[in-house]
Amino acid sequence: MSTLSVLVGPDDHVQGPASAPVTLVQYGDYQCSYCGEAYPVIKRILERFGDELRFVFRNFPLPEIHPQAVPAAVTAEYCGSQGQFWPAHDALYSHQAALGRTLYREIVEKLGLDDQGLQHAVSTDEFAQRLRHDIDGGIRSGVNGTPAFFINGELYQVRTGFDELADPIGRLVEDAHGG
Repeated sequence: MSTLSVLVGPDDHVQGPASAPVTLVQYGDYQCSYCGEAYPVIKRILERFGDELRFVFRNFPLPEIHPQAVPAAVTAEYCGSQGQFWPAHDALYSHQAALGRTLYREIVEKLGLDDQGLQHAVSTDEFAQRLRHDIDGGIRSGVNGTPAFFINGELYQVRTGFDELADPIGRLVEDAHGG
């Protein structure tokens, strides 16, 4: 079984408290249809478990098959550099069918950010090192496609559908409370 080789750190995009008994790490690609299917399920799981769950998103764009994966990830990272990662992340997945320059501009403007700053980030590869770090960490952890999920550091292979992620998370939460 594969384990997470890069521990969750201060540079990660995190929802939920560090004290949560369960950490779910996703390696995702904004243009991946399976990641798009997983997105609303993850939102429901986060609502269900609240402070018992910490969620971490890491980029794993697959540009060979998803030409908008890197520009979408750069958009999320640019917004993240301005304290707006999660709203951008949510908007990218909520409007996955419209990925492209027009959507990126709309997201940035809706968040009150500077479109010129995004264009600068794209043209200078400002976030290339950040993306490379996520990708390299994923590869070292055994990620070979998206979405890839790690629950408390162990790779979790989804078999029947993303809703099944709630079961092992629920068991770990119960175990943490002596249940």
